[in-house]
Amino acid sequence: MKAIQYPESADLRDLLRFAAQDGFIWLGEHRMVLMHAGALAELRKELIESVGQEQARRILTRMGFASGMRDAELARRTRGAGDLADAFVVGPQLHMLEGCARVEPVRLELDPTNNGFYAEFLWYNAWEAEAHVQSFGEAKEPVCWMMIGYASGYTSAFVGRFILFRETECAATGAGHCRIVGKPAEEWPDADQLRPYFEADSIVGRLLELREEIEAMRRTIACPRRTPDLIGNSAGFLHAYDLIARAASTSVTVLLLGETGVGKERFARTLHDMSPRRDKAFVAVNCAALPDELIESELFGVERGAFTGAHTARAGKFERADGGTLFLDEVGELPLSAQAKLLRVLQEGEIERLGDERTRKINVRLIAATNVDLQRAVDEGRFRRDLFYRLNVYPVTIPPLRERTGDIPSLVDAMLRRFETLHGKRMGGVSDKAMLALKAHSWPGNVRELENVLERGVILAPQNGLIEGEHLFLGSAQAAVGLEHRLAPGGGLAAPKPGSEADLPGAVLNSGIDLETFEQSLLNRAVERAGGNLSAAARLLGITRPQLTYRLKKQGAN
Repeated sequence: MKAIQYPESADLRDLLRFAAQDGFIWLGEHRMVLMHAGALAELRKELIESVGQEQARRILTRMGFASGMRDAELARRTRGAGDLADAFVVGPQLHMLEGCARVEPVRLELDPTNNGFYAEFLWYNAWEAEAHVQSFGEAKEPVCWMMIGYASGYTSAFVGRFILFRETECAATGAGHCRIVGKPAEEWPDADQLRPYFEADSIVGRLLELREEIEAMRRTIACPRRTPDLIGNSAGFLHAYDLIARAASTSVTVLLLGETGVGKERFARTLHDMSPRRDKAFVAVNCAALPDELIESELFGVERGAFTGAHTARAGKFERADGGTLFLDEVGELPLSAQAKLLRVLQEGEIERLGDERTRKINVRLIAATNVDLQRAVDEGRFRRDLFYRLNVYPVTIPPLRERTGDIPSLVDAMLRRFETLHGKRMGGVSDKAMLALKAHSWPGNVRELENVLERGVILAPQNGLIEGEHLFLGSAQAAVGLEHRLAPGGGLAAPKPGSEADLPGAVLNSGIDLETFEQSLLNRAVERAGGNLSAAARLLGITRPQLTYRLKKQGAN
């Protein structure tokens, strides 16, 4: 077997970047923290003294395991296209770069064809061994638990199966160095005794689970009817939610106010689901999407022969929602003639179909929504004053996403689960740097824009990988991180390099998605963003409507 040589580590040093002016240290897309080894040693000591050595070992091992798994993703990304051994030793090289120990390779056998693996390394100057000796004196057994967890987590994630490392020599026991050996768990005769240190079913873990259950019960008591469609814990969100919860048991007309994309229809559906009408129909109408000449027939129905093309009688949205809830989105876009009829329906509780002299009694809970200033529309003569007063009985303002950035992580988690199912793709989550960019973005399109950005990220990110900043294309939000200083070969900080613009073509190529699939996703997203209006979608894409129609038909033919 040839001697193991570490590749030049410039590519790894380039991953480590310092943005001191913003308070960030980055290793790739992961946020790092530079802290005193003595402070970490003190924390380790208190953990052992408070919960005992066995529980402390489990916690520290799992902590290291999680860290190793993150570095494995960096290894695949950094050297995944080259030699397999060169890619694997990213872990030992990063362990040195992170200040854990000097790692000397002794033996490394990788056999991906037969799932074979064997590795042996020496650790010199292992921080964990030194910390243990300083706190407790010389040990009888190996004590580099966090570092062993790192080696096991890194290797398990890298090769795709559980690889168990154990310390056969430890500097804390008086040896001149630490020696670790790793191989598949089933090849260790005492694997069942070691496996629990990598599992979560410890006393401390159970206590944490119980605490989470108690917190969940408290939240349920505080908001006993919270629905999964609405996610958030910010003050503005909870205030809006509390208002609709109070109105749910009544029949009061609710006016939902807020910018485009804040989730007004989801609030409306939640209000319906919380009301006594939950077992009846919920009918949603986007008033802005209906041509003026069809609005009245859509809302109030039409009798046969009422106008050219009316070959059959048809019930309107109000009749279909009888006993339930009618949601009128973008109500500010209704023409004045339809506004007058809507006012009559609200006052009398009855409708007339077009071409019919009979009135029909209806029992409908109305929820209206708009993103325009209705008071200004009234002053400008575009909206009836009496209808405004009738709709504005119970206004609820839904805050924009930029005012509830604390809710973004929870929204991201829920959306990722949905898009994973939709696209049949497993994701490792969102990188620290990408999450920072999501929180820094101004979100003019609010929650709807966040959904679009994350769906694109899921499509572009690799299978089982992280969604990173380059998959989001948020522009100024990513640039907000500022200039970053990189680590020079001698250990100092090199001159900062300005961040480059997001490379959309490169990200598409790296994702492995084919051109036809990407074009289909792009066209569908444009049509969805334009609310089904093909002319508007074509303008978004910078092409003509006939060109868009041709491409959509071509997709259908395929």
